[in-house]
Amino acid sequence: MAGIHQAELLAPAGSYESMTAAICAGADAVYLGGQLFGARAYAQNLDTEQLKRAIDYVHLHRRSLYLTVNTLLKEKELEEKLYHYIKPLYEQGLDAVIVQDMGVFALIREYFPDLPIHASTQMTVTGAYGARMLKEMGAKRVVLAREVSLKEIAGIKDQVEIELEGFIHGALCYCYSGQCLFSSIAGGRSGNRGRCAQPCRLPYTCEGKQQYFLSPRDLCTIQMLPDLIEAGIYSLKIEGRMKKPEYTAGVVSIYRKYLDNYLLNGKGYRYQVKEEDKRALFDIYNRGSFTEGYYNKYNGKDMIFLKGREGEEPRKTEELFNQIQKAYIETEKKELISGAVIIKSGQPAIIIIKSEERQIQLEGAPVMEAEKHPLDKEKIRKQIEKLGNTPFEWKDLTVETDNKSFLPVTALNELRRMAIEKLSEEIVLPYKRVTRPMKGRIETEESPIFSYRLHVYLEKQEYVDTFLGMEGIDALYLDSCVFDLKELKQIVEKNKKKKELIYVLPHIFRKKEAEWLDAIYEKLYSSGIDGFLVKNYEELQYLKEKGCSLPVRCDYTIYTYNNRAKQFLKEYNQAEWFTLPVELKKGELQGLARGFSELLAYGRVPMMVSAQCLQKNRKNCTKKAGTLTLLDRYSNEFPVKNQCKFCYNKIYNCKPLSLLSKKEEVKEIAPSAIRLDFTTETVKEAKEITRCFVDAYKEGVIYEKEPWDFTRGHFNRGIE
Repeated sequence: MAGIHQAELLAPAGSYESMTAAICAGADAVYLGGQLFGARAYAQNLDTEQLKRAIDYVHLHRRSLYLTVNTLLKEKELEEKLYHYIKPLYEQGLDAVIVQDMGVFALIREYFPDLPIHASTQMTVTGAYGARMLKEMGAKRVVLAREVSLKEIAGIKDQVEIELEGFIHGALCYCYSGQCLFSSIAGGRSGNRGRCAQPCRLPYTCEGKQQYFLSPRDLCTIQMLPDLIEAGIYSLKIEGRMKKPEYTAGVVSIYRKYLDNYLLNGKGYRYQVKEEDKRALFDIYNRGSFTEGYYNKYNGKDMIFLKGREGEEPRKTEELFNQIQKAYIETEKKELISGAVIIKSGQPAIIIIKSEERQIQLEGAPVMEAEKHPLDKEKIRKQIEKLGNTPFEWKDLTVETDNKSFLPVTALNELRRMAIEKLSEEIVLPYKRVTRPMKGRIETEESPIFSYRLHVYLEKQEYVDTFLGMEGIDALYLDSCVFDLKELKQIVEKNKKKKELIYVLPHIFRKKEAEWLDAIYEKLYSSGIDGFLVKNYEELQYLKEKGCSLPVRCDYTIYTYNNRAKQFLKEYNQAEWFTLPVELKKGELQGLARGFSELLAYGRVPMMVSAQCLQKNRKNCTKKAGTLTLLDRYSNEFPVKNQCKFCYNKIYNCKPLSLLSKKEEVKEIAPSAIRLDFTTETVKEAKEITRCFVDAYKEGVIYEKEPWDFTRGHFNRGIE
């Protein structure tokens, strides 16, 4: 159900109380999680019966409820649990699901075709290509990456007819959403599974200086609501499912006030926010000061709490919270109804009720002629007006009687109760649906194609000559952050078709990257490369629209935690190879290696990709690629690369993943290839490591342990 306003004010609900408070405060819609598959596993998520009750509640108030199913699902979860989880909620009238996993997307499209899908911000949609892809796949709405600018939003809106949702208030992530593995790798709590431990909020040391380099300020856009709407955002999203009902209600009420003012008065209206309302937003919850985020700037240290809690502390204002409590938490929202009740002897009692969208008429018990004391109008009115804790309130009520009738009070009460129940049923009835039965687990005819192919990924130019001449390597991946078109042509010429050469497109693909690729695409396509490795949906769609016939491979950043996700993407985009997820353990990977797949067997895994720049925020922008180091409280060293060509930072794990001595277990997974990623290693180190893998995986040499410092990552432990 669309919101009842020109723009939708969307509120978080971490509990049933937060949900009712949000609706009472003026939200057009709420988003919340159930007991499974939500990105806030530690919120007070609702069980199925509570969710069903919540769905009816919002519909009685002509609002909408969206369910967060925005985590990545393992094979067994998707095929055995998701259908049964969604089914009762779909039947109850759930308005939409917020989805990250393409397997979830595919299953919902198949079995719940009338259920709108909102593509989560975890899908990292940063441009028109990703939005168009998701629309073609069947999404109704895209929740944009927080990093996109107003100008980029306007460009997406001009090119793609799809609802756009953007964040307007609350916490910001340092990393592009969906691209963060920091909590997962450092502590085993995966943000992709709703269990982020927020290591970004801790202090780190860089070049001897300890600061909160990864901790953004909270977002507040109350002063720029007109700009957001005019850029093309329809749904204005408040963050905060982990926060209390007072936060939700307080923030919603203030945004509702100014949104209504703007929508009522339009563009010519002199939009101005009162200082007391800015202060109230600050006092409701804040870490020290606000930022307007990325809407008008690409990055900057003024968006980060470098020194921790900076600026003024929120005041402890009991009065403010008492006002919020009384207005939106202790007070129930009511819908106005009109009606008439007719009590005449010799006829059944009749009640008629009209809401904004429905009218019902109901007959009750037969009315008798009074022997002594006939019912008067006021007594009838008094009983019928008792609506108690129902969601309704009388606007007007007409009473007709012949002044000689009698009906027991219990019969009047029953008439009222039945009428309110009937009206409620009539209002929610149009939302109800019928499900189709599930056929069972997805079938795939593909068999694992196991081989000992060895692929090597290069992020330094100095690696090239060594690896072009090394035996035992089947393919080289050349990162576009490092290798331009001229260098690529030279490498193709030197290679002389001895090894496959795969060009790696940027980790993030926005307007700047699209313009860069447009300028070189034809020459790149005909340069002699053997295919592309893509890291996001934007690039998949870009190559599809270009009619690219070169093989396309998906990196592990295009998540395929289940076979349905892989098949859905393959059918849509003709992707040939998939890189197996780095968060799954060996037993979970075994069933995913069907078709052409590769397994990361060595390399520092990027834990964060950020529009922020550590070098710029520390000192100043040098516009030169380089590497800094972050130290955590345990003195672990995390390399941070400035990818200046495309203006983003990558933070790598302190140790490389290594599966050198796990050959037999890798063989059980049966990937088509293993991959080695070289990012910070010297040429000598990279050469020696590769030689060990060639010996182990191609020559049969047995290594009992690695001859270097390493981590197994999630290979043994996995994630919850």
